[in-house]
Amino acid sequence: MARGVSISRWLLLGLSLAACDGCPPKGGGPVDAGASSSAPEDPAPSLSGGPAPSASVAEAPPPKLRPACPKGMVLVAPPEDASRRFCIDRWEATVVDDRSSSLLSPYYAPSGKKARYLFDVWSKRVAEGDGTELAKSMPLPDLPAYQRSPALIPRAAEPRVNVVPQGYVSGEDARLACERAQKRLCQEAEWRRACRGEEDRDFPYGETYEQGACNVFRETHPGVLLYENPSINHTDPRFNKVQSKGKPLLRRTGQTAKCASRWGEDAIFDMVGNLDEWVDDPEGTFVGGFYARAKKDGCASTVRSHGFDYADYSTGFRCCASPEMVAAD
Repeated sequence: MARGVSISRWLLLGLSLAACDGCPPKGGGPVDAGASSSAPEDPAPSLSGGPAPSASVAEAPPPKLRPACPKGMVLVAPPEDASRRFCIDRWEATVVDDRSSSLLSPYYAPSGKKARYLFDVWSKRVAEGDGTELAKSMPLPDLPAYQRSPALIPRAAEPRVNVVPQGYVSGEDARLACERAQKRLCQEAEWRRACRGEEDRDFPYGETYEQGACNVFRETHPGVLLYENPSINHTDPRFNKVQSKGKPLLRRTGQTAKCASRWGEDAIFDMVGNLDEWVDDPEGTFVGGFYARAKKDGCASTVRSHGFDYADYSTGFRCCASPEMVAAD
């Protein structure tokens, strides 16, 4: 009986040793380098064959975006409807030759054919001595050779401050010039909202008319000074060079500091006065009034009596565009 018990004890000891093959020695010593381990060396593969993604890595949030306008334009963001945001030129437009980027004379049409025709007609008229003593002594403005070329491609320039804005523009020429600048002629509703400013006022500077705040309703008309008649010869290239009391009737862009339609920390200048401005209406509409227009209706000033192909000394324009969404700072 004792012999059987002894044999059983030896069998149990052998099984115990076999089960613990590879166990660390007593006392916490190191495991032999060749010993196997029951823990896997690599994480379980994902279904795509690579390692499974860590559950602790969160997806990055999408970047915040803000609307941005091209250089020289102002963002108009009506607080009553943010979805109607658009960009508009800060100053009245000037025009360049698209191929050379040379600035066109603002005293002639931004069209090679039209400019050459007007120069020829008025060179003859001036030589004949038509008009007042001022008209007889006042030379025609220079017309650059590239502006006379039938190959001229007029494009709205990047808006500029302290330059004479482009007059003698038809609605058709204004629209083409904006499109070549990757912009567009403003819609009438856009133009009026921009003019009224963020506070939605009747005038760029306030609610009531203030004489002299914008370059409108001036003391005289160039036609009176050149021909003693404000109703004739409106294609004369000299009209916008005429001065009164030693100062030009047509001012350079941005010179009438108070005539500013405010949007946030920015502003749009001369939307009332200086030059009338074409809007995108194929029937023909220009708005805002020009320096000698005897009107006091501010941003509501409108003329619809001429076709889209009409142009004279008083007609100018500015462009609009849709804002681009860029990463916020």
